[in-house]
Amino acid sequence: MAFEVPAELEKRMDEAISHYPVSKRSAVLPLLHLVQHHFRFISDEAVNWVAAKLDLEPIQVLEVVTFYPGFRQSAPGKYHIRVCRTLSCAMAGSYDLMDSLCKAANIDRSHTDHHHPIAVSPDGKYSIEFAECLASCGFGPVCMVEDDFHEKVEPSKSVELLSKYA
Repeated sequence: MAFEVPAELEKRMDEAISHYPVSKRSAVLPLLHLVQHHFRFISDEAVNWVAAKLDLEPIQVLEVVTFYPGFRQSAPGKYHIRVCRTLSCAMAGSYDLMDSLCKAANIDRSHTDHHHPIAVSPDGKYSIEFAECLASCGFGPVCMVEDDFHEKVEPSKSVELLSKYA
């Protein structure tokens, strides 16, 4: 199956590339962000497409994708959840929040690791991963569902939180 980029997305990519007239390679991050925003993750086909677009070797794009934890290499669920795990949130209960959200969404995280941090519910409705600092250290535990920010989330309220995305 060929990787197809809609014309409007390619137009936005061309505009992003125009900001880097000396070296198109510098546009790799903006292009990857555009790809992930549109497709929700960066597939191997997308890596190859971006590499060709920027006259790079695919490994040069893949090394960027694998370096930055904000890029996903597998499809998330319909609603993607990120739970902060840095010190202040951890001390405020983010690990308990993660466990509670997983239980509420029927997600098994036992197979996740650094290279595959996302776990998806069997029905594909939810996915979850830990995030490094969501920048609200005084209001932990903190999580995001899609782009919605939630502070002081009590683990006991996980079902209620997820029901907002039903």
